[in-house]
Amino acid sequence: MAELDQELDPPPFFLCPISLQIMKDPVTVASGITYDRESIEKWLFSDRHKTCPVTQVVLSSFDITPNHTLRRVIQAWCTVNACKGIERIPTPKPPVDCKQVVRILADAKLSPFSQQNCLRRLRSIAAGSESNKRCMEAAGAVEFLAGIVCNSTNVEFSSEDYAYLIDDQFANLGDEALSILYKLQISESGLKFLLANNGGIFVSTLTKILQNGTYGSRAYSVMLLTSMFEVADQIQILSLNTDFFVEIVQILKDQISKQASKSALKLLIGLCSSSRNRVKAVKAGAVPVMIDLLLDLDSSEKRSCEMILVTLDLLCGCADGRAEVLNHAAGIAVVSKKILRVSTLGSEKAVGILCSIARFSASESVVQEMMRLGVVTKLCFLLQVVGAGGKAKEKAKEILKLHGRTWRNSSCLPSSLRSSFPH
Repeated sequence: MAELDQELDPPPFFLCPISLQIMKDPVTVASGITYDRESIEKWLFSDRHKTCPVTQVVLSSFDITPNHTLRRVIQAWCTVNACKGIERIPTPKPPVDCKQVVRILADAKLSPFSQQNCLRRLRSIAAGSESNKRCMEAAGAVEFLAGIVCNSTNVEFSSEDYAYLIDDQFANLGDEALSILYKLQISESGLKFLLANNGGIFVSTLTKILQNGTYGSRAYSVMLLTSMFEVADQIQILSLNTDFFVEIVQILKDQISKQASKSALKLLIGLCSSSRNRVKAVKAGAVPVMIDLLLDLDSSEKRSCEMILVTLDLLCGCADGRAEVLNHAAGIAVVSKKILRVSTLGSEKAVGILCSIARFSASESVVQEMMRLGVVTKLCFLLQVVGAGGKAKEKAKEILKLHGRTWRNSSCLPSSLRSSFPH
């Protein structure tokens, strides 16, 4: 009984260097280090690292080789120690072969009625491992799935094969294909293929889904679009029309899910690095939606608040964006309220929004409104807070100095600043 009570420590070389757990499927990478398959595949393919986690050496290839000898040693140790409560690790299923995937895709192309079974098998294969996902992509699954998504959205029911499919059945195929496509975690080259596919038809298809799809398909669409535009070139970014931005803003307005909303914000931040796209986003109604979201969000939801403030700061880079902030009854108030309540980045972006307004859009009524709402007091307080962030403080000083003639007699201004204001 005493032996049973003692904790049994496995040999250190049984443990994966990443998870620190006993390896179920040990594999060796190009650097010669062995890891558990699930952990190293996540490191390489999901997290997109290019180095060996232990040695930090850049890997010459991402090929992984099963370490059958070590796996058998681990299994033997588990068997010997079964009486001490150690469970034997089962022999893992071998990764799927590219030829298997090619055959599955070929069978599905014979008839639309076989596609449902094909999608079920593809989903199961993708869930198996990260290497299965890479194998699926190499076998042409991305092109196949994208084709189903496009056909289910754009097809005209004219052929004999499709005439027997009712709309709901065909849409379900598209939704299923779209979810698998997103979960494949497609490589950069695969994402670039989707962007350029038939002159941008896939982007147009996803835009239609954003407009008319189910909540689930709309969420997958915006998340996939976010990944795609991370690898887009400037021409593709600037080619987007206002209707595209309308649908992205609608995702935020509808609040389908937190993940979808964060993807939509991330997408807007990336696209609005272009001044042309800022104007399109503003025309699409992004600013009032952002402000309404800030009103509803608690400051404890740090990441969402930061992303909204970053987006608003970008949109205030154009005159229409600043005008929309000023037109919203709570615009200035809610932005200033987030100063010192979210994070250093949040404060910096909130002050940046106010600085843009103070520089370019500050009529006499706006300046008085900033005083009435306590913005001046908040900015003065910010200057006195240790660790508030150097950029935020510099912008706060700029705002206070820009309108010194109006604010110099305010009791909230420190004398050090008041003396530098013009008379």
